[in-house]
Amino acid sequence: MTDTLPQQAGSPEQPGEDRRHMIRRRSLTLLIIVLLIGIPAGYLMISANQSRDSGREKEAKYAATGMTEGWPSKLQRRIYEVPVPVPSEEVAYYETNNWKTSRLYVQFETTGAGLDAFLAGLGVDRDALKRDKVAISDRAQRVTGWEFSGPGPWWGLVNEQRNPAPTQDVMVDMENPDYPMVYVVSRTVP
Repeated sequence: MTDTLPQQAGSPEQPGEDRRHMIRRRSLTLLIIVLLIGIPAGYLMISANQSRDSGREKEAKYAATGMTEGWPSKLQRRIYEVPVPVPSEEVAYYETNNWKTSRLYVQFETTGAGLDAFLAGLGVDRDALKRDKVAISDRAQRVTGWEFSGPGPWWGLVNEQRNPAPTQDVMVDMENPDYPMVYVVSRTVP
């Protein structure tokens, strides 16, 4: 017994279709094809550009070799226990990491109340600051470009903590007591 398959009829032009209707149908088909290809292609181009820009920003951040203007991330501030107070101006930071020690260098200008809040965040108060004590090492000063030989008066403290908690070296320029400039090096052993 032989099965016969039904024959599919060809799709000839519809007999009653005029030229204007045919052009409209073909234009609509072309528009649909362009949209089906163009929208995803445009999305891919935009996405690729955003991804490339993000990579460039991260590369610039991690290629920095000195202080970078702006606030350290909340994660950095939490890991290194550097509670930068609000309000603060002239905020800059720099982070270094190696297999032995990780360091976060931060500088900011704040108010007298902001300095008190910062010190309280470290678990100390103003009595812990010692006049003319240079708490930040020469190495850290070379890395950041900081110099503690200006008019001052300079106040320093070392907030030493047991591992894994970070140790903070703090210098405060009290030339203007209403707006002290604070310099911090927080180091931790990974």
